[in-house]
Amino acid sequence: MKKFVSEFKEFIQQGNVLDLAVGVIIGGAFGAIVNALIDNLINPLIAMIGGTDIGLAVVIKGQTLNFGAFISAILNFLIVAFIVFLIVKSANKAKSLVEKKEEEEEAATTKICPFCKSEIDIEATKCPHCTSDIPEEEAAE
Repeated sequence: MKKFVSEFKEFIQQGNVLDLAVGVIIGGAFGAIVNALIDNLINPLIAMIGGTDIGLAVVIKGQTLNFGAFISAILNFLIVAFIVFLIVKSANKAKSLVEKKEEEEEAATTKICPFCKSEIDIEATKCPHCTSDIPEEEAAE
């Protein structure tokens, strides 16, 4: 039990809880926006197509099969899934750009000695490993 409590404390201190809370709050707010879109714009369009107040519905033996509500739920899911896809795609692209920039910065600080193949500073004119003079074109790169 003590291990569980210590793991929970570590989890809380990492900041994951705050990130999760922000995600849930934003997700709830976005869900409300999508529900408003479905309820106020799309459902009335479905009702116009169906010709009744409740939209595309069929009554069988006193039970109502509301196809309009089902279509609304599908559209709601598709809208949320598409927006989440766009957010994840843009976040991944931004992350890859940052990683690529970091890799380029790392690669630009060193070069390889043409004689002993050791890694040396990019501005070196003499190899500290084999003491060879680095040719001008090698030193300029």
